[in-house]
Amino acid sequence: MSAEILTFSDYYVDDVPAGEIDLVTAVDVAIRDLREILVRWGSDVARQRAEECESMLRFALSRYVID
Repeated sequence: MSAEILTFSDYYVDDVPAGEIDLVTAVDVAIRDLREILVRWGSDVARQRAEECESMLRFALSRYVID
């Protein structure tokens, strides 16, 4: 099985206030974090990165979801 790798920077929108993260950038960063997590699987570092990754994605997604 192979997957097509998307370059999210092609879709980046530069209208996000300082200190915030847009959803496309969050996904791009999460993909990079997941690569690091897989290399360090089972370690405390991997667990911490996974928690940070989840938190970042939740924050970015919360800006686009209406409760």
